[in-house]
Amino acid sequence: MSTPGTAAPGNGALELPPFSLDVQALDLGGDVKAVALELVETENREPVRGRDAAEIWSAVFPALAGNESYAVDFFSHIERVREFCKTREIALRDAAERCVVLPQPNQEQLQQIFERLEGETFGLRAGRAAQSADAALEGNLSKWGLNAYQPVYAGYTFCAICEPEDGSVTLLSESLWPSEVIRRVRPAVERFNIHIARPN
Repeated sequence: MSTPGTAAPGNGALELPPFSLDVQALDLGGDVKAVALELVETENREPVRGRDAAEIWSAVFPALAGNESYAVDFFSHIERVREFCKTREIALRDAAERCVVLPQPNQEQLQQIFERLEGETFGLRAGRAAQSADAALEGNLSKWGLNAYQPVYAGYTFCAICEPEDGSVTLLSESLWPSEVIRRVRPAVERFNIHIARPN
C-alpha cells in the first residue's frame, strides 16, 4: 500500500516501518461523510506523539488541501493559543468570543502547532470558503466547538477534527474518500518511514 517492509536480518520475516497511517471510512450516521485517519506505532498500535507526529501531520494537511486555502480553528484555551502564536509570529485572527483562526499557516508553523499544542483539540478547514472569514461558523465554533462543522462541511473541501494527542483526525468531506486521501497524502509522507493502510 505504501512504504514496503524490509526483510529482517536472519529470519526472513518482513519488518514493517515504525509508523502506520490508517485511513478508513467512518460511519457517523445520517448523511455525514467522514474519513478517519489514525497515526500509530506499527508494533504496539499506540498513538504517535511529539516531533515525529508533528512532522507527519504538518506534511499531511497541505497535501490534503492541495492548492486550496486552509485555516486552523481553535475554540478553547484561547489565551494560550494567542501567546503561542505571538511568540512564534504566526498570524492569528480573533474570530468570535471563544474562537481564533490561524489563516494558512505554512508547513513549519503547522509542525509547531501540532507539536506545541498537542494536548488541544482543534479544527482545520480547507477549500475556497476558507479564503475569507465565515462569521456564522466561527460564532458557532465558539458555542459548540467542532460540532459546528457538521452542518457546513459540504461547503468546504474538508473540515478536520484534529486530536493530536490521540493520533487521530476525522475528516468531514463530500469529496475526499479513503482512496483519494491516500492518493493525496502518499507523496507528502514518502520521506517518512511510514506505512499507509486501509484496515477495512
